[in-house]
Amino acid sequence: MRPEQRTPFARYRHSLWLLTQRDLRVRYSTSVLGYFWSILDPLVMAGIYWFVFTQVFDRTVGNDPYIVFLLAALLPWMWFNGAISDCTRAFLREAKLIRSTRIPRTIWVNRLVLSKGIEFLASVPVLVIFAVAYGAPVTQGIFLFPLAILIQTVLTAGIGLMVAPLVVFFRDLERAIKLVLRFLFYASPIIYATSDLPSGLQTWAAFNPLSGLFSLYRATFFPEQVDWFVVGVSAVMSLIFLALGLFVFARTERAVLKEI
Repeated sequence: MRPEQRTPFARYRHSLWLLTQRDLRVRYSTSVLGYFWSILDPLVMAGIYWFVFTQVFDRTVGNDPYIVFLLAALLPWMWFNGAISDCTRAFLREAKLIRSTRIPRTIWVNRLVLSKGIEFLASVPVLVIFAVAYGAPVTQGIFLFPLAILIQTVLTAGIGLMVAPLVVFFRDLERAIKLVLRFLFYASPIIYATSDLPSGLQTWAAFNPLSGLFSLYRATFFPEQVDWFVVGVSAVMSLIFLALGLFVFARTERAVLKEI
């Protein structure tokens, strides 16, 4: 089928995939290790926290094997963190190309969400290797893995659609978002579980959309981690963020094109 005969959705999907492929090729074209860089960062982080909480301190949080517990949340965190960080430069980095093309501008955000999501999927075999090595049994919770990916895609796209245009007008927002992401890392159940928090904080933690998200990923090996109230809050908040993102993007798109 020729490009002009495709439906708008098919053209959008085709353009999104082409830009995502371009993004991945450019990212790794000058790298010797290539794909391994996408898994090296979470591996190093997981190794550090595993050493601190199992060899230095007497750990009272999380599940055993702890390295699997860590990676099950660290890998999706790297997707979220990387996509949002890149969204702060989504329009500024490609300004000339964005002005000269007529494809929907949401693609410039969604391509980052997709490319980081592909890197996340490429890192999942590492989690599997550690699970096998440490004897973590796979449970029926593995069927919740696709649901977690769907919710995270919605959440990340929604936040990205808000962040990308706002940074064009408020350049300091880029640095502020980095600080927020750093705080969010420790405020999210990555090195601990939501159930490890004091009862008074567990209610507040439920309104962090990443809480329910990470519990779904961990359900593959730790089904007791799933709290359906927290998961429901995460799903609803993800939809709210997507609606807000689309609203902010639509209201600022023309002004962004003039600004860049």
